[in-house]
Amino acid sequence: MPKKTQNKKAAAAPAEKTTKSKSAKSATPAKNAASKAVGKSNKKATTSKASAAKGKALQATKAIRKGTAAKSTKKVRTNVHFFRPKTLHLKRNPKYPRKAVPAVNKLDQWRVIKHPLTTESAMKKIEDHNTLVFIVDLQANKNHIKDAIQKMYEIKALKVNTLIRPDGTKKAYVRLTGDYDALDVANKIGII
Repeated sequence: MPKKTQNKKAAAAPAEKTTKSKSAKSATPAKNAASKAVGKSNKKATTSKASAAKGKALQATKAIRKGTAAKSTKKVRTNVHFFRPKTLHLKRNPKYPRKAVPAVNKLDQWRVIKHPLTTESAMKKIEDHNTLVFIVDLQANKNHIKDAIQKMYEIKALKVNTLIRPDGTKKAYVRLTGDYDALDVANKIGII
């Protein structure tokens, strides 16, 4: 008996399958029509995307051919010489001093002028030419001597002549301006 019930069930099962397949077939044309409509709209969307992408690609190729650098006009040079362009020159602004202690001026007025000369020829220069004669440092130049005379004796020198003597010292002839008398200054210094 159980075998017969199984057969009945087996016979019923194919009938169910056929009914399902018929209903599926009847539903497929509607689905097919809908899917075709969606497919057409998808095709339109893909074609519009493709054309946009194609347009972008064409623009990119044009840009590559053209190049990124803009065309610039060449400067007309009217001179054969080239001068380097003037750029900004900033003053030095150091973060720390390069020397711990600033250098002291070694050639001050006391070192520049060693002593006045009191020979007969020097005295004659004082009387006749309004000129004082000094022995000065070898490294001192005429400007140093002028400044030292100004600082020490508060007199203005018109002109300074120098020479190096055979004994290796430097002699300076200091001509005073018309405002000062060499005799008075010599008395003040203590030469005479």
